[in-house]
Amino acid sequence: MNKTKKKNRKKVETVKAVNNGVRSSVRKLNPILRSIVGKKVDVAIRDLQFSAKRITKDVRKTISSAIANAENNFQYDIDSLIVKEAYCGKKIVMKRFRPRAKGRAAPILKPWSTVTIILSEVKKTESHGTKS
Repeated sequence: MNKTKKKNRKKVETVKAVNNGVRSSVRKLNPILRSIVGKKVDVAIRDLQFSAKRITKDVRKTISSAIANAENNFQYDIDSLIVKEAYCGKKIVMKRFRPRAKGRAAPILKPWSTVTIILSEVKKTESHGTKS
């Protein structure tokens, strides 16, 4: 049997914020969350602020919560935080009915979602190049 060697990896702490009560469907949230992954947090908040979608306000709150967690719990520098992961999950669906013609009823589905934002700190590396 081979013994697995443990590599000296730097443990990169990730900061997480979860919003359980988002009143939107996963289908509407996914494009918004995909657009902010990999961006710095200030750029992500700015992009969400100028978005025309209603649900971006809740996503912005979740990012702000993750930033506060990073600052208070891990003493991270806010300027070096990026959005590592952003995903959503399906929660409950409230079912309501609307009366229609001839005694029928049409369903109204009101979905809820869970938004999870994971931030990580990027270490700045100094370049030792020469300027010309």
